[in-house]
Amino acid sequence: MKIRLGYVSISKALNITPSSTITYTNYKKCTNKMEKLDSIIKSNLENLKEIIIYNIKNNIHFYRLTSKLIPLATHKEINFEYINKYKKYYDNISTLINKYNIRVDTHPDQFCVLNSTNKEVVENSIKILDYHYNILKALGVKDIIVILHIGSSVLGKKNSISRFINNFNKLPNHLKNIIVLENDDKVYNVDDTISLANKLNIPMVLDYHHHNCNKSSNSIDYYLNDIIKSWGNKVPKIHFSSPKNNTKKDFRSHHDYIDSDEFIKFMNIIKKYNVDMDIMLEAKAKDDALFRLVRELKYKTNYKFVDETTFYI
Repeated sequence: MKIRLGYVSISKALNITPSSTITYTNYKKCTNKMEKLDSIIKSNLENLKEIIIYNIKNNIHFYRLTSKLIPLATHKEINFEYINKYKKYYDNISTLINKYNIRVDTHPDQFCVLNSTNKEVVENSIKILDYHYNILKALGVKDIIVILHIGSSVLGKKNSISRFINNFNKLPNHLKNIIVLENDDKVYNVDDTISLANKLNIPMVLDYHHHNCNKSSNSIDYYLNDIIKSWGNKVPKIHFSSPKNNTKKDFRSHHDYIDSDEFIKFMNIIKKYNVDMDIMLEAKAKDDALFRLVRELKYKTNYKFVDETTFYI
């Protein structure tokens, strides 16, 4: 089975970011508001292109796009054009993504809560989903994926899951078709998440670190077949990270790097399924963590590496 490794948003090797932003408060203070916003957006898009080029040159085939590419795009007090105005930037990046077959997805932040009890939060969450859809479509991503947690647990898990189902069913089809559910580290474990994903007939991404923080009644092996099947003919993706340390206080936090011994143990669990998988490394050291893990894997295992980030087990 083939494993491809990816990283999140910012390359540590490059001194640039596609996530420069501006607060609404500071935006209002600007004399030339739209000029300032336009400058940030162009800088972010130019930097994203450089990161994609970096990924290509280093054979990184899996990448998570920042949610902050276009500042204030979903703010209720501002309405501005952020797709057609920057079409040439998106098109240039799209050409690279598709020519080199880079898998790109995104993961909205904690403000995207589809099952909130607050109507305004739900409405804004739909705007956030639409924003991510628009960006990925503009970038020419063929298989658009937006990863969501189930979210709120107000009034209990059963009621909260019902709210998620109700709000999901009200979404337009183009948003229903892009949502992938992820288990979280506090409330909704793997059992909750795969059950809901199956009800909605959508994929589930396993976050292995979240599973270790918030275990289900069964071992992870019990759920893996259903998780893999939820992806249909698509290559499943998995999130993998290591705890900051093993104390109760810091266990949920991500470490800068990946514990290669734990990663190898996880490979030994999934290899029996013999299904190609893409693994997103959620480590604070980003691409540095990816390449450090690769070096350790080459030393500790007999995995057959076909390029800098892809191997067979």
